[in-house]
Amino acid sequence: MRRILVTSALPYANGPLHFGHILEAVQTDIWVRFMRLAGHECVYVCADDTHGTPMMLKAQAEGITPEALIAGVAAEHRATYAGFLIGHDFFHSTHSAENREMTERVFRALDAAGYIARRTIRQAYDAEAQMFLPDRYVKGTCPRCGAKDQYGDSCEVCGATYTPAELIDPISVVSGTRPVERESEHLFFRLGAFEGMLREWTRAGTIDASVANKLDEWFDAGLRDWDISRDAPYFGFEIPGHPGKYFYVWLDAPIGYMGASLALARRDGLDFDGWWAPGSTAELHHFIGKDILYFHTLFWPAMLTGAGFRRPTAVHTHGFLTVNGQKMSKSRGTFITGARYLERLPPEPLRYYFAAKLTPGVDDMDLSLDDFVSRFNADVVGKLVNIASRCAGFIARGGGRLAARLPEPELYAEFAAAGTRIGALYEGCDFAAAIREIAALADRANQYIDLHKPWNLAKDPARAAEALAVCTQGINLFRVLMTFLAPVLPAMAARAAAFLGQPIRDWNGIATPLLDAPLAAYEPLATRLDPKVVATLVEPEAAPPPAAPAPAPAEPAKPAGTAVAKGGAAAPPAPPAEITIEDLAKVDLRVARVLAAEPVEGSDKLLRLTVDLGAETRTIFAGIKGAYEPAALVGRHVVVVANLKPRKMRFGTSQGMVLAASGEGPGVFVVSPDAGGAAGMVVK
Repeated sequence: MRRILVTSALPYANGPLHFGHILEAVQTDIWVRFMRLAGHECVYVCADDTHGTPMMLKAQAEGITPEALIAGVAAEHRATYAGFLIGHDFFHSTHSAENREMTERVFRALDAAGYIARRTIRQAYDAEAQMFLPDRYVKGTCPRCGAKDQYGDSCEVCGATYTPAELIDPISVVSGTRPVERESEHLFFRLGAFEGMLREWTRAGTIDASVANKLDEWFDAGLRDWDISRDAPYFGFEIPGHPGKYFYVWLDAPIGYMGASLALARRDGLDFDGWWAPGSTAELHHFIGKDILYFHTLFWPAMLTGAGFRRPTAVHTHGFLTVNGQKMSKSRGTFITGARYLERLPPEPLRYYFAAKLTPGVDDMDLSLDDFVSRFNADVVGKLVNIASRCAGFIARGGGRLAARLPEPELYAEFAAAGTRIGALYEGCDFAAAIREIAALADRANQYIDLHKPWNLAKDPARAAEALAVCTQGINLFRVLMTFLAPVLPAMAARAAAFLGQPIRDWNGIATPLLDAPLAAYEPLATRLDPKVVATLVEPEAAPPPAAPAPAPAEPAKPAGTAVAKGGAAAPPAPPAEITIEDLAKVDLRVARVLAAEPVEGSDKLLRLTVDLGAETRTIFAGIKGAYEPAALVGRHVVVVANLKPRKMRFGTSQGMVLAASGEGPGVFVVSPDAGGAAGMVVK
């Protein structure tokens, strides 16, 4: 068993998580889940990156402290990661006692070893704001090509690099005034002292060859000393022994990996030094985007080495993400946040699509929404889930128990043997190739069922045993495929395991087929994506609506038969305005089965419902406590508004709305489908 510590890059705590963050977290989570299925001890830590001038200024603009700002963002980030089934063992903050401890420890070790230099520099200063300006807080005209409104470090038009002093007509983005130059003593990390080690480390299989080739450009240009200090005012950790000087955010951000793992180790009694000490037999894997290569493949391993810690085992790098062939843009609607997606769609279709596109290289990736819909609907619903749904009914008719033998054990053995090849692809981060192989196997499983036609066999009572055998073969092939996809589709794998009556916890558990065993009643494992719902992901952001009028003092009586919604936002007291058929088409009504119901402590009206939507399970608060005993709702099918924005309540978050109606009598009652309803069904 290998001992592995895994990280993904720390999201900056100045806003919501977007699809670029989600891509990287999904990539990391899939790799971690596979390694655990393969039997290894694999720990995944991450944290919010919280320091720097941008954080300080944003907090000032909002009239709150930086600590309050990052606390609110942290809650949003955690909720979004959880929504995408990202299984962090610990999610921390760089503004923590553990990170301060590790940052100071690394700095003192580097300083004692002679790797910290001190020298006076001249830099841009905003006299009105009374602060030194980071390069990107100065804008002006590019000195090479004349492009206007360029940052103080590089031109986005011609690619030139320069200092803020070289800009033509520079201004401070903080105050709009022209900055002046002032001298200040700064601290520098002597990166060049590690050139030999870095050249060797980057060519030792730790990074992709294309990334190593890119780093050669920086080696050839010469590794310059790195400015690791910033002047007050600055939100961060003050440097010990240097009043008014703060660690640059990019120094303590990667140390955040150490801070998070230290906090986890202290909480759970784990061995921190076993991960980070030199000579450690544990593995350290980082997952990052190519935009932060320089920091993770040069500065970071050099800092670790100089401070007496181990270097990373591997740095896995992915490319940029575009949406429908365009850079993410708020004005075009292609800047999609994780929360926006989760308001509309379940997480696993996106996890599957990202997996189908991720390779070990750093090529950029495009999220085509049309391709997203067709790939998930074809591969997962049309191929994978189809195997189980086609076979389950015939097994249920035959007594609900699998046959004692497989009619074609050699076919099963071939499927199971593919686990070695697919596992190697997962470990090598070639998820796209793994998905292609799994999809090809799903095609073969469906072809097997088509060839033997159990629906025809079942018509003849004398051949019922043959139909059961064919479907037992199909269910076992499905079990193999579901195991292969468990790292990508963990919630679906859990539902499949409940159907099969056996957990999916071991990559090699498929060595033995599942025979002469009962199956639970089959419930739909996935539903097709609606292209119309997916298309709303890229609607340009609308202007905020005007403020609503103050509510009336009392709610007017509702006419008999008026439908009211429970579990989402409260209805306004005034009669609603008329809507069009287009407005109604935006409402995603789905049939859900109530799995659990319980009263909400502290509320006279609310019940907490856990409902199964077919592809996912949600919690919804419904104001129907006076009309139902909770136990009477369990197992009942109800109609849910599935695309309603989650509502945070003091009892928790309501993830939808259960429809109810009132009549002339007291109380409201849930709207239920007819007897043909099933969880996940779309209500037209």
